[in-house]
Amino acid sequence: MSASARESSEPERLVIDGREISISNPGKVLFPGPQYTKLDLVRYYLAVAEGALRGAGGRPNVLVRFPNGITGDSFYQKRAPTSRPPWIEVVSLGFPSGRSADEIVPRDAAALAWFANLACLELHPHPVRADDLDHPDELRVDLDPVPGVEWAQLREVAHVVEAVLKDVGLTGWPKTSGSRGIHVIVRIERRWGFDRVRRAALALAREVEQRAPALATSKWWKEERHGVFVDYNQNAKDRTVASAYSVRPTPDARVSAPIRWDELSSCAPEDFTLATVPERFARIGDPHAGIDDHAGSLEPLLELSARHESEGLGDAPWPPHYKKQRGEPPRVQPSRARATKHPLIEIGRARRKDEALAGLLRWKARHPEAAGYLEPADVLVDSMRGRFTTWTRIRLNLQHVPPELRPAQEPLDPDEKTLASS
Repeated sequence: MSASARESSEPERLVIDGREISISNPGKVLFPGPQYTKLDLVRYYLAVAEGALRGAGGRPNVLVRFPNGITGDSFYQKRAPTSRPPWIEVVSLGFPSGRSADEIVPRDAAALAWFANLACLELHPHPVRADDLDHPDELRVDLDPVPGVEWAQLREVAHVVEAVLKDVGLTGWPKTSGSRGIHVIVRIERRWGFDRVRRAALALAREVEQRAPALATSKWWKEERHGVFVDYNQNAKDRTVASAYSVRPTPDARVSAPIRWDELSSCAPEDFTLATVPERFARIGDPHAGIDDHAGSLEPLLELSARHESEGLGDAPWPPHYKKQRGEPPRVQPSRARATKHPLIEIGRARRKDEALAGLLRWKARHPEAAGYLEPADVLVDSMRGRFTTWTRIRLNLQHVPPELRPAQEPLDPDEKTLASS
């Protein structure tokens, strides 16, 4: 049956946990390559519901919706839809901006199916439980490779994280991000607020950098990074990441898959997809099944943070939309703060990453000689988040291009001027 025929199919009614769920337009194709439909997404989340709820269940979740599939526009929805079943739980969550919103708290497989019916590919929970929104029970280590870094180096850094966590009495639970990175989830006692958890994550990132300075960095500004960035700011209040078993908007429908530490040496991100993970789950269960039994103390990391501070390492930059924090260093790119600046130029801004990258290809075609000097880390691809949407900004660090060959700043291509406020 053709995609258009499937998309015109009648609603599919499912009974899950005693609740009837109507799947509208079940034949809607969300992944054009493998032709995975909305009903395929629903069935996937039902197959891995136990593991997915271990990661996202009982927590407020941001809805990340792809109503026209991965090739269409997506948007973030913090506020729960007003039209929802009475059994869908919500909790009022406050944000650093001073605003608040009722966010969805999934508790069972029926709620996951309801998410999927909204074309929510990913599960984006906050690191708190609905019964205590001020004290995270999770520290999140997000390992983000700069362009050009291979999976083998990412694995090495992940094992450094594992060693640091063991040394401070914490247990890390690794998973693929479903994109290019690795997440390590750490259950913690619910004793500290967001600022202290973030400060502990910063101490961890700096320790990883100290142990593997050629492989990892804790530097916030992209122009200063190399290797694998340990993103401590994922622990700031109101930040979310794709949780365990989330389907990601990649052409092959990759999954953020929980793995064992001993699997790191033999697995690759492309091994885990919407098609392969249900069989793996049925065969081996959830590798993170014991995560809730290992909540640890942040005291050793906070002591390390205090030691860093006594040595002159205070706070590090926060994300740009947060209020200036006490003790935070100047929130300005090093290239703008120093007399000798990194030669940065901006290429383009677009709602879709592929459109922004197309603009980069056009720039390279116009300036082939300069492009030949660029190294992978010189291409700064920034995923920006507005109030409701994400967009992509591309900049180039021309530090490796001889000064006489460096092109001047040109009009942005593409240039969508309204993105930052969207």
